[in-house]
Amino acid sequence: MNALETGSFLAELTPLERAELEARGRVRDFERGETLFVEGERPGWVAVLLKGRVKAFSYREQGGEALLAVRGPGALLGEVAAIDGLPRSASVEALEPVRALAVTAEEFMAFLQLHGRVSVIIMRMLCQRWRDADLKRAEFGMFDATGRVAQRLVELAERFGVPYERRPGPAAPGESVRITLNLSQEELAGWVGASREAVSKALRTLRAHGWIETGRRRLIVHDLQALRRHAR
Repeated sequence: MNALETGSFLAELTPLERAELEARGRVRDFERGETLFVEGERPGWVAVLLKGRVKAFSYREQGGEALLAVRGPGALLGEVAAIDGLPRSASVEALEPVRALAVTAEEFMAFLQLHGRVSVIIMRMLCQRWRDADLKRAEFGMFDATGRVAQRLVELAERFGVPYERRPGPAAPGESVRITLNLSQEELAGWVGASREAVSKALRTLRAHGWIETGRRRLIVHDLQALRRHAR
């Protein structure tokens, strides 16, 4: 199993809680591009990611996707619909091969009724997501497309970055980081709420500064501090 993301749902469970939850579900595998949940469908199960990463998104009225979040190993998915019984508010798709623990909504609710501590963990997670959503909404009035792209690249580098050995050349401040999550420009555009053309222009601007390097299925951040400053 991939390393769990810090602060993820699964990482917060005790060994006994995790063992009981695993006993209530079954492991399912999904290929890249395969859908786990569909927006608007009735909730039948929740998923806990064991391996791989997914994107949560909603379809825009004018066409295209609005990317809402990227989740990695340890994340809990579909819990809101399981708790309130309403149709799913977003679709979830595998960005790479994914393994997940699938637990029916009924078994998940029975698990929560026996473990009040886990319910509090979920409340904290939902509060954090709502706070993050509020911050992202504020970004639309505070930053242009380049600033929003810089913010998302900082987030991706911090969550999915690995050290990268820069080729010989002019010295760069700090260490370079390769982002291991491959998002298309369309997906990045859906995340920052801009057109693909605006995102392409933003990336050109950041490349011109020498802060990032892009290529086919490759995104490297050479100056994370500069991106952070621009994002602020």
